[in-house]
Amino acid sequence: MTQFATEICANKACRVKFGLEQSMYDQLQRNGQTFYCPNGHSQSYILGKTPEQKLREQLEEERLARQRAEQRVAQRDDEVREAREEAEHQRRRANGYKGHATKITKRAKAGICPCCNRHFVQLERHMASKHPEFTPLELEGEAA
Repeated sequence: MTQFATEICANKACRVKFGLEQSMYDQLQRNGQTFYCPNGHSQSYILGKTPEQKLREQLEEERLARQRAEQRVAQRDDEVREAREEAEHQRRRANGYKGHATKITKRAKAGICPCCNRHFVQLERHMASKHPEFTPLELEGEAA
């Protein structure tokens, strides 16, 4: 037995009811072909996205959003790693300067010129008599 789908003409002046075979009705809805009411007015279904197409698009959007989120996480991880490496570099650099300053101040206290490496008895005597409490550790307090 053939089944029919009932349709109404889209023309506001006509509005006639007519029937289409169910298979023809389904085909027209899928492909958007033009068909005519019994009075000759052209009709067609506006093609929309099928639920399957909508789900595919939603899935693709979710996949892209996940990729963007993963990229942001990876970028943050890289930034954190670079910041840690820079902090470690600066710490080592500061320790190097501190060691160098300590070496120079010890030599100055011993009366050795930091520029020409000559020993000056007067400088050694001056440091011993005028600054006996001076130690290289005092520089650390000044730098802080």
